[in-house]
Amino acid sequence: MPVKFADIPKEATAILNDDYVVSGYVFKTKQKTSWAGAVFSSQVDLFPDDKCATPAKLTWKLPKPFGAPFTVDKLEMDKGGKFKLEASKDAVIPGLKVECKTDLADFNKVVIVDTYTGIKDAQCIFEFKATKPMDFVAEATYTKGIATCGLKFDAAVLKGGLPDIGARFASGPFFCALMATKGLSTFDLAASYKATPEVKVAASCQATAKGGLGSAQVGAVCKGLYKVKVAMDGSACVSLKHDVAPGFSLLGGLKYGSKGVTYGCQLSIE
Repeated sequence: MPVKFADIPKEATAILNDDYVVSGYVFKTKQKTSWAGAVFSSQVDLFPDDKCATPAKLTWKLPKPFGAPFTVDKLEMDKGGKFKLEASKDAVIPGLKVECKTDLADFNKVVIVDTYTGIKDAQCIFEFKATKPMDFVAEATYTKGIATCGLKFDAAVLKGGLPDIGARFASGPFFCALMATKGLSTFDLAASYKATPEVKVAASCQATAKGGLGSAQVGAVCKGLYKVKVAMDGSACVSLKHDVAPGFSLLGGLKYGSKGVTYGCQLSIE
């Protein structure tokens, strides 16, 4: 099945953007319970300011709660006491998955997401507000051989707006992706190369039709544990992940930029 539109460049951008904890201290846990396979996750941001020591975010995942024919993918409460609920039902009809998202506070913000994968090598997603169906976002992706292409649009296309388009190509150790968004005025290019079984390198840049090259970065990852990147703005980041024991890992990072040096650490227990 092809990836979602937003994930078209992810093979390269994950090397450059994921697992860089360069500020703050985070403690994360994830535990699978014996209650119908329910999963409980928590994230605690330690010492975010001098007035609060441990603001937390709590998340439940409930497969088939109380025997219901749907799954609660996320029931979350953040540090501000705000909620998020995401529930889904697979195979409403063959190939169709329906999701519902709400903040449990405003019915006008309820969002329905229909994902259809009944066409071979294709995925179509239609997301809209339950009380205002014309407030929608739609996307489609299709995979053929080494290529995946996709487009994404909203209600503006009905008034002459242009869709976002993207394409990715993967062959052996090589990967590249091109995205054209914001009315085909902004262009993002990302590429990666698997230099050895343990080392991957990647680069990305963004340019606009009017302003030219706006940002760029290059980076590398070794064994999926050690990462480094430098950006066009002069900043540099390093990241180190250490698996202390199965289910117990430490992730630390450091960034040098125009505002000096920042650093962070994350402890995860699963």
